[in-house]
Amino acid sequence: MDEALLRALTPEVLGVLVRRGAGFAPAEDAVQDALVEALRVWPADPPRDPKGWLITVAWRKFLDATRAETARRRREDLVDVEPPPGPASTVDDTLQLYFLCAHPSLTPSSAVALTLRAVGGLTTRQIAQAYLVPEATMAQRISRAKHTVSRVRFDQPGDVATVLRVLYLVFNEGYSGDVDLAAEAIRLTRQLAAAIDHPEVAGLLALMLLHHARRPSRIAPDGSLVPLAEQDRGRWDTAAIAEGVGILQAALARDRLGEFQAQAAIAALHADAPSAAETDWVQIVEWYDELARLTGSPVVRLNRAVAVGEADGPRAGLAALAELDESLPRYTAVAAYLHERDGDLVTAARLYAEAAQKALNLAEREHLTRQAARLNAHQ
Repeated sequence: MDEALLRALTPEVLGVLVRRGAGFAPAEDAVQDALVEALRVWPADPPRDPKGWLITVAWRKFLDATRAETARRRREDLVDVEPPPGPASTVDDTLQLYFLCAHPSLTPSSAVALTLRAVGGLTTRQIAQAYLVPEATMAQRISRAKHTVSRVRFDQPGDVATVLRVLYLVFNEGYSGDVDLAAEAIRLTRQLAAAIDHPEVAGLLALMLLHHARRPSRIAPDGSLVPLAEQDRGRWDTAAIAEGVGILQAALARDRLGEFQAQAAIAALHADAPSAAETDWVQIVEWYDELARLTGSPVVRLNRAVAVGEADGPRAGLAALAELDESLPRYTAVAAYLHERDGDLVTAARLYAEAAQKALNLAEREHLTRQAARLNAHQ
């Protein structure tokens, strides 16, 4: 560690930081962020007052985190835990902010990142994970976006496609990440569907409802993840599934296929299967082919490899997986699953352990660790 930084970290400085942030979860993160920033900045530009610099930077980062958390909680207080069915009657300022942040002067990726940070309440780390880029890269992208929009008039709202992308990422983070924003994302997408007659808006709403319908069965009482094949389908929200399927069928009938409709079709096939064994994996592979054609996404092809493994056997799934970059998030977890299905328990156990080390959140890490322990116990 930098010598100047070590000298600055006196008990007095640490005491000030702790007292200022006492009782608040973001305090420790703010201190850590300040230390990381010091290690990055000080070698080239050492401050005249290292102690004062540390306290000031940590305090600013703490305030930023606290403001973001307060804004997020205020938005969540506006809705019930579960989103009510049926169309929305009014559009509030939040959805308007989504459109304003998607300003034409920004690239789509920058607009999405800015909206997630400024309106969605997600951290830079969470956004970077969603985009599969380093946190530093995403921080620079958000900073440039802020600088750009600070010099323009907000009289030209962004396009629907960018807003849909933001809502999708907010829902994903709320559904599987550290921040619960899924219900808020559904509420806003309902409002958008009521205001705009667009098949992809309907497709996104259907996708959200179909995924949200399975939510009660995704987490065990001890907090562990429950894989789709092991979920209690009797706990799925059949009303939400019926609504989602109805919305999807109406959207597909317009013959203007988009990526959200294709994803919703996959979710609908899972929801329609009475059991995991009765899932129509052949049709799911066909929808993944459509989705890959629409998006070119490597993550889509990763999920397709799992579906191929179910439809045509694990060897076929491994062959599809071999065509992809091993650095993809969850690549190792997929490889572990397919090797287990193929009967290679030694390799599967090793890969589950490796995947656990790369997991993006604690629940996923614990699940993969348990999978590795389960296989090791049977060897």
